[in-house]
Amino acid sequence: MDHMIESFSQFGVAGLMGVLWVFERWISRKREAQLDHTHRIIAAERQELAVLVDLVSRNTAAIERFEQTEASLRDLVRQLAERA
Repeated sequence: MDHMIESFSQFGVAGLMGVLWVFERWISRKREAQLDHTHRIIAAERQELAVLVDLVSRNTAAIERFEQTEASLRDLVRQLAERA
């Protein structure tokens, strides 16, 4: 980078402006790469979270059905006991 600054400094203010522009573009590309990487991570985590939420929802529905079946069986046993 120092060599590049020396090369552009021979052009005065225009050289300094050129160095600043090149530096700004380098920083921008680096920042864009970081943002792309972060976006990919967030998208993957979002997909994983959606799978997890779906799994919890299905498990909750299964537990609710089990509890309803258990309550029905309990009522049936109670009715049979009352008849006997």
